[in-house]
Amino acid sequence: MKLSIIIPVYNEKASIAQIIKWVEDAQAGGIEKEIIIVDDCSTDGTREELKKFESRHRVIYRQKNEGKGAALREGFSVASGDIVLIQDADLEYDPNDYSLLLKPILENKADVVYGSRFMGHLPHRTLYFWHYLGNKFLTTFSNIFTNLNLTDMEVGYKVFKKEVLKSINLRENRFGFEPEITAKIAKGNWRIFEVGISYSGRTYREGKKIKFKDAVRAVWCVLKYNLFN
Repeated sequence: MKLSIIIPVYNEKASIAQIIKWVEDAQAGGIEKEIIIVDDCSTDGTREELKKFESRHRVIYRQKNEGKGAALREGFSVASGDIVLIQDADLEYDPNDYSLLLKPILENKADVVYGSRFMGHLPHRTLYFWHYLGNKFLTTFSNIFTNLNLTDMEVGYKVFKKEVLKSINLRENRFGFEPEITAKIAKGNWRIFEVGISYSGRTYREGKKIKFKDAVRAVWCVLKYNLFN
């Protein structure tokens, strides 16, 4: 069995070497790890940093900046693992949580696992109240249409059996990926688990990229992919 870890990257020069080391060192239930890094046309020197890792991992350099969803689609298309895990490059999510995330799939209880920043006992950095409220709104809004009871639809840590991803045609280029894939998983009647994770959120000064327009797009994507697609 193999785990494919997809790391979408855009302008993360300061953190990319650290997150790759964390991922390399992380325990993954004793299964083989494949690390795929997809650079979404970074302009801050990230690409130069990534050249150091080309001999150890697969590094894809996109020629046009289109967003997280587009980078993930490209990563998914070349993943050879039986299980696929999304790892953000910004140090907000800790690869030490891999064993927690993988356990329901390895025990054949789940086809999909979402992390959750709002359940469990693991440590969380305290940050923006309005982000928290926006996340709660989007998750609840999504749950209304999917009939799921997720606590954190927008979480970065999502894990899938490969056959789940093969069954889904993804379209969203940016952060609309989160409500889109949630809607399509719900329609597929896959077994979904949610696991509490740690979280070290960063500020906009530290490089956080999600904006208000992404929240507006997420609302539209909840409607679009639940009602019309």
